[in-house]
Amino acid sequence: MPSPPTTIDLRLFATLADRSPENADRYPIAPGTPIEALLSQLRIPLAEAKLIFINGIKADLHTRLIGGERVGIFPPVGGG
Repeated sequence: MPSPPTTIDLRLFATLADRSPENADRYPIAPGTPIEALLSQLRIPLAEAKLIFINGIKADLHTRLIGGERVGIFPPVGGG
């Protein structure tokens, strides 16, 4: 039996901000969804997600979401 969907508070920053869904503050996910699958759902190439934070703690593509988290995704940032 599949788990019922739950939500996360999703924040996309800098050049990713324009890809933020309207319901980003309550974005539905299935419990156990890895970040890599979330990026795929959002149509964000893996190379464009450089830094990922869950509840303020650095995470990686294999980190699984359970629901209720604050997820921040940042693109690579250039400087000069």
